[in-house]
Amino acid sequence: MSDHNASLDDHHRAPIIGYHRAPLSQKFGAPRQPNLVALTSVIEMLAPYDTPAAFIGLEAFSHIWISWQFHHNYVDKTNQASKDKQVNKADSSFRPQVRPPRLGGNQKIGVFASRSMYRPSALGLSVVKFERIEIVQGRVLLIISGADMIDGTPIIDIKPYVAYSDALVHAKSGFAPSAPMSLDVTVTEFAYHQFTQMVVNQQPYKEPSEPYTVAVVIDKVRTQLIRSDLDAIKALIAQDPRPAYRREEVNKQFVMRYKCVDVSFQLIESGQLQITDVVAVVL
Repeated sequence: MSDHNASLDDHHRAPIIGYHRAPLSQKFGAPRQPNLVALTSVIEMLAPYDTPAAFIGLEAFSHIWISWQFHHNYVDKTNQASKDKQVNKADSSFRPQVRPPRLGGNQKIGVFASRSMYRPSALGLSVVKFERIEIVQGRVLLIISGADMIDGTPIIDIKPYVAYSDALVHAKSGFAPSAPMSLDVTVTEFAYHQFTQMVVNQQPYKEPSEPYTVAVVIDKVRTQLIRSDLDAIKALIAQDPRPAYRREEVNKQFVMRYKCVDVSFQLIESGQLQITDVVAVVL
């Protein structure tokens, strides 16, 4: 057996069965764990995995496990590398230790003692709330909430969450024994006016004569701004997506992309995070 074939045997190749469609298109701002923010999103299943028969019985479960890929880890902006080259790149950049934000971004721990995105498999695992199944144009769309994935995330597998075996109430959680504290978030009058004007000025999402298609459903989740999105934006910022080493910087602007807007926010003297600017972007 050649060295090339031996290296291929060391890797498991899994099909992509779908893609996550969500309001967040960038890593900055995404919750660091699932179910911290009840953000609604969609899993668009791909053929042949989008057949309704494959999901019979899933409606009896309230939550599901999702296996997915950290697809923004090794983005090559100049070349679309082959799959083998991507595998080699992942191997060559293996990090045995990481600095979790939960520990202030300074203390190192082993990668396998963390949920860091920079791991050999580049695979994530999340339990999310399963809202419902929608069958549109004969294809399955899974409506979920609480995901810690961004838009375009490849989905590798889906399994039902089983409470009696998956929920271990006496389990120890190491350096993360409880959910992180959320910060207070305020909105300036200027930013609030910007946001409400954009909601008002947007065209109605769906005319009565417009067909209900997969593209229409996904577009609503990814780009269509609605009034309740301001609460979602505040909840995301309350998780404090800023790098741990920059959390003491007062009046330093950070920008989070949400749907069709860039949201600027900063830490103010009171210790609150304040949304200062909401600007439309061309997608």
